[in-house]
Amino acid sequence: MDELERELRDLSAWLEPAAPPDVVARVHARLAAPSRRRWRHLLAAALAALLVAALPPGRAAVAGAVSGLLRFAGVVVDTSATPTPPTGTPSPLPGQRPVALVEAQRQVRFPIRVPARLGAPERVLVADPDGAGAHRVASLLWRGGALRLDAFDGSLDIAFHKEAAGADVTFTQVHGDFAIWVGGPHALAYVDRRGTVRVATARLSAATLIWQDAGVSYRLEGDLTRDEALDVAGSLE
Repeated sequence: MDELERELRDLSAWLEPAAPPDVVARVHARLAAPSRRRWRHLLAAALAALLVAALPPGRAAVAGAVSGLLRFAGVVVDTSATPTPPTGTPSPLPGQRPVALVEAQRQVRFPIRVPARLGAPERVLVADPDGAGAHRVASLLWRGGALRLDAFDGSLDIAFHKEAAGADVTFTQVHGDFAIWVGGPHALAYVDRRGTVRVATARLSAATLIWQDAGVSYRLEGDLTRDEALDVAGSLE
């Protein structure tokens, strides 16, 4: 198996296209075709199908899947290294403070949307203010904090770093747009405005859905199945 074929097989394992058509099944069927003389033509067609199935916001993530380092929606998902379980009590995000939902909206530069499936949050946090007092992250919490939705400006640099080796990491979609599902516990740390991973904030994160909508990036984390998480994400209003 040459390098190009190996990379294509790796990518097909990561991609979860919308149905129909079943692009991944089509790729595997073509890979299994007996005629080696047509191999390059089939490979080119299969690769083109994979790239078309990956919506524009996700193409960089697809390209990084082989190396195991995905960058999407302000989050880095590292599946290449063995995750280091956080120890001790994680520190809060920089400048974090609780506020009312209406006050949180005044403290950030993006609209805060609440999932209709969850209703009003039990608690709201804002964190990491800039020099003008505009906060970088707004977090909505339910179930005593066990269910969390982080929202942040999608035009900003990376805000979260996940070590997710061994976790179920797949591509999916929210309202037809690219999303990433991390289906198991993984180490999560905050990345500050200078791009430094704040190890002191590291904690063990639950299953997480990552997506973007109208220029805002979201992390939905908690004891949810992928279908439940997608249902919540689709109910933002």
